[in-house]
Amino acid sequence: MPIIRLPETAVAAFQVACFPSHPFHRSEAAMPLPAPFPRVLSIAGSDPGGGAGIQADLKTFGALGAYGTAAVTALTVQNTQGVHRVHPLPAELVAAQAEAVLADIRIDAVKIGMLPDADCIRAVAEVLRRHPVSFVVLDPVLHATSGMPLSTGAASAVLLAELLPLADLITPNLSELARLSGQPQAADEDEMLAQGRLLLAQGARAVLLKGGHWENSSQARDWLLTADGQTHPFSSPRIDTPHTHGTGCTLSSAIAALRPQHDSLPAAVAEAKRYLQGALETGSRWQLGHGRGPLAHFWRQPHGQEH
Repeated sequence: MPIIRLPETAVAAFQVACFPSHPFHRSEAAMPLPAPFPRVLSIAGSDPGGGAGIQADLKTFGALGAYGTAAVTALTVQNTQGVHRVHPLPAELVAAQAEAVLADIRIDAVKIGMLPDADCIRAVAEVLRRHPVSFVVLDPVLHATSGMPLSTGAASAVLLAELLPLADLITPNLSELARLSGQPQAADEDEMLAQGRLLLAQGARAVLLKGGHWENSSQARDWLLTADGQTHPFSSPRIDTPHTHGTGCTLSSAIAALRPQHDSLPAAVAEAKRYLQGALETGSRWQLGHGRGPLAHFWRQPHGQEH
C-alpha cells in the first residue's frame, strides 16, 4: 500500500488541535498554520456497519476538512441488510456526552440525527439552550430505510416543540416530512413543497426537501426553502444504485461541516450536494456486504475495491 504524505502544515494543524501543550509543535520559528478548521458535533445513533449514523457523520466531517466529535444516542444492531435491534441510551447519558464536548471544545456546527424518544429530545434541546451553537442541522431520523421505527410515536410532537426552534435547517425525507407536517406522504413535487412550507409555518428557519425519491425523473432535484420566502432548487443526475445506505445522514453532516466554510446556507448546500453526488456515484461501483451498501465517503481520496 502506498504511503500518503500529508503537507507539513496539515500535520502541524492536527498536532496543535489535538495536543496543544505538547512540545513537538513548539519551536523558535513556528510555521504558520492554516485558518482554524471547523469543529462539528454529531448527536446521533451508532451503526456498527459504518454506513449511517455517527460513523457516517464522522467520515463525512473528516472528508470535508472538519474535526468531528460525537454524542451517541442509541446502539443499533444493523448491517447492509437492515436494522435488527435498537437500544436507546439513557437521556441523561446522551446529554452528558454532548455537555462534555460543548463545555470543552469550541463547536461551530451541530448535526442532530436519531433521537430515540421524547426524553432524549428534551435533554438534547436543554444542552443546546445552555450552549448555543452558530449552526444546527436537524435530520429527523424517525425510521430506518427498511421501515423499522427508530423513535417512539410521541417523538415527532416533542421534536417540533423542542428542537425545531433551535435548528437552522431541517432535512426530512418524504416519510419524515409527512409525519412532521401531519399530511399523507407527498405524491409529487408540488405536495412536497407544500408540506415544506407547513414546517416553515410551524417555525422552521429553513427546510431542505429531498427529491431523490421520484423514480420517474432523470434528475434528482432538492429544494431549499427559507423562512424569508426564498426558494433554491438543486438538481443533479439521478444515480441508479441500490447502495444508498446513509444518504440522509451523509448529506446533513456534509452541510454541517461545510456551513462554517461558506458565506451562505445555499452555497454550503450546493457544495454538500456535489460531495454527496460523488459519494453515491463511487459507492455504486462497490460491493460492500450483501444488502443495501453504503456510500464512498472518501471518494476524493485513493481507495481500493471493497468486497
